[in-house]
Amino acid sequence: MKKRVWLYFENGLYIEAHSFGADKEIVGEVVFNTSMTGYQEIASDPSYAGQFVVFSMPEIGIVGTNDDDMQSSQLWCSGIIVRNYTATPSNYRAQRSLHELLLKHDCMGICDIDTRQIVQQTRDQGSMMMIASTKTSDKEKLKDILANSDKIADMNLIEKVSTKTPYTHNRGIWNHETKAFNDTKKSSKKIVVVDFGVKTAILDELAQSGLDVSVVPSTFVASDILDEFHNGRIGGVFLSNGPGDPLSLKKEQEQIRQLIDSDIPIFAICLGHQLLSIAHGYDTYKLKFGQHGGNHPVLSDGKVEITAQNHNYNVPSSIQKIADITHRNLFDDTIEGVQYKDKNIFSVQHHPEASPGPAESRYIFDKFANMVSCN
Repeated sequence: MKKRVWLYFENGLYIEAHSFGADKEIVGEVVFNTSMTGYQEIASDPSYAGQFVVFSMPEIGIVGTNDDDMQSSQLWCSGIIVRNYTATPSNYRAQRSLHELLLKHDCMGICDIDTRQIVQQTRDQGSMMMIASTKTSDKEKLKDILANSDKIADMNLIEKVSTKTPYTHNRGIWNHETKAFNDTKKSSKKIVVVDFGVKTAILDELAQSGLDVSVVPSTFVASDILDEFHNGRIGGVFLSNGPGDPLSLKKEQEQIRQLIDSDIPIFAICLGHQLLSIAHGYDTYKLKFGQHGGNHPVLSDGKVEITAQNHNYNVPSSIQKIADITHRNLFDDTIEGVQYKDKNIFSVQHHPEASPGPAESRYIFDKFANMVSCN
């Protein structure tokens, strides 16, 4: 099953390792995730499109994979990098191995590599581009391919991960007692979710909080949403998470400006949170290596919440001119949540739906549901 794979990083590091999953040659940005569980949910999170995910947890593959834990219809990341891959799963919910899941979605796995070295390099030097290939070991050829490949900032990744057609979502959250997803009743509180790469768990939480959820593509037209709102057919809009550099999404920013100029309630997470900031005139900036993990402490209203994180970009501190800061990251004091002044608009940088991660921030979905009303 394992084959040789060669890695070349933009800082010149060249490594030989082993691969599992798909055989291919692919470029991506390297980030690391410190979560101890949930590798399938992480790998299927559309926000990782264009990136290699390095797991700091050394043993990956033990619990296998299943259909219920998928956070999107496929794996969007460039690949995953692990210290030791366990090929035989041991869990009653497992339907297939991680290798089989990667093969199904044409995604590369890399193993038998010092992930601690890669994490430390990323921490010290910042996120960087890398090429991995099972096809060529020629260092100079790999260097040349990488040098001529697009950077993350040059890619419009949401065009790939967003739904192409509108749909409704009426499934609730996973019930550990029944071992099934909760059914939800049709609600008069209707919202539109703009899909920039939304996780399924976010849709589950929105439906669980009592909202009737309609999902539209990232190519949404603000005037269409506002017509629905002013005619009483929807009560709010949600801007989802997603991959890539928010500053490159000019068309989306313009449509969001039209939304914020109205009185429609808006809630946003991650990329949506960043796009709201830019649309208000406050450009985001890139973090050195981002925040990716399931144990990040966030301070809100005098209480500490342990949160799930997955982002490389952040909103600036100058946003305090137009918004109240509701959440701060206790690792680096970056802004994690804002409530815009005199508006029914709020957003968070972390992931209150977790999956994987703690559920301490789940109340945020109820806050939005309470804001939404329909005639």
